[in-house]
Amino acid sequence: MNNNRIIEIGKKVIQIEKQSLAALEERINDNFAQAVQVILDCKGRVIVTGMGKSGAIGRKISSTLASTGTTSAFLHPAEGIHGDLGMVHRDDVIIAISKSGETVELVNLLPSFRRLDVPVIAMTANKKSTLARYAKVWLDISVKEEACPNDLAPTASTTVTLALGDALAIALLEARGFSAEDFALLHPGGTLGKKLLMRVSDLMESGERLPFCFLEDIMQKAIMEMAHKRGICPVVDHQMHLKGVITTGDLNRLIEKTEQIFHIPVTDVMNPNPKYIYKDDLATIAYKEMEKFRIIALPVLDEQEKLVGVVHLHDLMQEGITA
Repeated sequence: MNNNRIIEIGKKVIQIEKQSLAALEERINDNFAQAVQVILDCKGRVIVTGMGKSGAIGRKISSTLASTGTTSAFLHPAEGIHGDLGMVHRDDVIIAISKSGETVELVNLLPSFRRLDVPVIAMTANKKSTLARYAKVWLDISVKEEACPNDLAPTASTTVTLALGDALAIALLEARGFSAEDFALLHPGGTLGKKLLMRVSDLMESGERLPFCFLEDIMQKAIMEMAHKRGICPVVDHQMHLKGVITTGDLNRLIEKTEQIFHIPVTDVMNPNPKYIYKDDLATIAYKEMEKFRIIALPVLDEQEKLVGVVHLHDLMQEGITA
């Protein structure tokens, strides 16, 4: 098979799946809204179940729900009829996935769901199927055709099911007012956790490492602070309110004008309108500010507008903090 044919096949698959998703969009209707409400009213968990490829998609849907504020677990139907059904409680909601709606292992669970009086949300392509007829809410995952040339391997249908699960999760997320901070609490590890959880105060230089000088100081003091404390010197009054900043760029421009720099007042050199950030701001905000204004460090203020630290671009990047 030549490259042109391979590319043609790849594009055809994407086209079929794109068309299937467009059709799904038209079916996001009152049934979808009802499914969201059933889950919002649930006092327990959302139990997702499905066999084969539907099960694989179900695991991902369950994982997405759990990571966006909706407590969820996956139940394998075959294991369910051999004891794992014990994980389902009366306060739970079931999302059952089956393209045909007649998957034997799943249908065998329906009488138990009925005894528990657990509402079922069915994701199936067959409105007349056993699963759809039993369910409290039916969500249509039908597709005109699978991307498989034999119209057999689940492809477009699994894409549609996955997208429908994402739509449910995000609708629930917004309905619950689930914030970025809430998301971060469930994702504390890796770069994502750092981006969402780490504050400026976690990375700033403070205490004895904090460079600063007072309004009445001369450049000799500022230069000493910059030399020993990483190239920036905030200028403050005696209440530690920020009045200006001197950077290595300011120092370089001063040296170009004169060699007699030590006795020049800092107020003659400082930028009186410096950029700054607050200690409780997210570290990602500090990175964006530095990138936007092409600076390598920012003074950090507390809630009383007093200087408490300096945060450096290098430290943010070292921790994997980027925009």
